[in-house]
Parts: sequence; C-alpha cells; structure tokens
Amino acid sequence: MTKDRALTLILARLEQDLDLASRAAQAAHEAATHEESVAENKYDTRGLEASYLAAGQARRVEEFRLALQRYRALRLRPFDAARGIELSALVRLGDDRGGEQTLFLGPDAAGLRIADEGGSFMVITPHSPLGQRLLGRDAGDEIELQLGAACQRYQVLDVA
Repeated sequence: MTKDRALTLILARLEQDLDLASRAAQAAHEAATHEESVAENKYDTRGLEASYLAAGQARRVEEFRLALQRYRALRLRPFDAARGIELSALVRLGDDRGGEQTLFLGPDAAGLRIADEGGSFMVITPHSPLGQRLLGRDAGDEIELQLGAACQRYQVLDVA
C-alpha cells in the first residue's frame, strides 16, 4: 500500500459516505416537514423527533464535507527521518503480542478502516493518544500507550 493509494481510497470512501449521508439527511428533512409529522396533540412528538433526526443528519453531512475538504487539501510528504512521523505518514506498527497494523495519520476521519487488494489500514489523527505518541517517531522506535489500567506497547516497524 502506498500513500497515494491510501489517499485515493480515503477520498473515495468519504465521497461515498457523504453521498449516503446526504440522501439520509434529505429523507430525514422530508419526514420532518411532511404533513404527517404535524403534532395532533401536545403529547405527539413525532415531528419533534423527526426534526432532531434531520438536524443530526445535516451535521453529519457537514462533517463529511469538512473531512473531504481537508483530505483534498492534504499534501503527501515523503518520510523524512529528521522530522519523524507527521501528517500523511503511513505507519506499520507491531504490538507486543506479535500483531501488526497499518495506520494512516490523517487530518480527519479517525477510525475509518479501509481494505482493498493492496492491504488494509485504519485512519488515525494527531489528536488521538496513539497519533500523539507517533508524532516525530521513526522506524524502530517503541511507544507505550496507557488505556485505562492496560498498557499497550508498540514498535514502529515501517514508515512511508
């Protein structure tokens, strides 16, 4: 998996998610403004519930638009050991149980998981605890991540 391919896959997924969210927001808006949503008495909350759903869907659409905007503006930088891991890095991590995972350090869309024939990866941001610990690191570095009572150890196996 290359950074260029990872970015292409992220953009495609965000565009798909935006389209789906836009259609859901439109359906929620139509339900909220439909004549059947008008309250029949003071205890009828169908219209109110539909308007809350429409507002939530509209916020979700805006979040996808913002994420797409940030990824379209993202400039992929080649890895420089002097600067270490930074935004747009593709990082392969190993854990102390022998597992491996690939992460893309992006500006938004944390938790997004993408897989294709070239491999799979998860998007994290510099705002996450793991993203913060990775910043400035290099291949071979070890990091610890405290999550509640558990301490997880990782080794940076490869960075692109």
